[in-house]
Amino acid sequence: MSGLESFVVDSEQCATLFRLGRDVEAGLAMIELVVAVQPSFDLTPQVVQQQWVLLLGQMLECQEAQNWLALADYLEYELVQLLRDSLSI
Repeated sequence: MSGLESFVVDSEQCATLFRLGRDVEAGLAMIELVVAVQPSFDLTPQVVQQQWVLLLGQMLECQEAQNWLALADYLEYELVQLLRDSLSI
């Protein structure tokens, strides 16, 4: 499994945990995912880095507001799409 595929699977699994109400476990998984993904985004063009920072900010706002369903959507759809669009280059 490539790094990209691994990130996608981890993001989808994290989203599932949030949807199941396992927010503590999901929060820890999300931290691990962000730490793992960050170096890959550091190598992308600045416009992609800005999209990543914006998305990360939206995800953290959802986490702070305990809006687990919106956070799960960001992880499963927005992050996965950004990963596929930018890291498949």
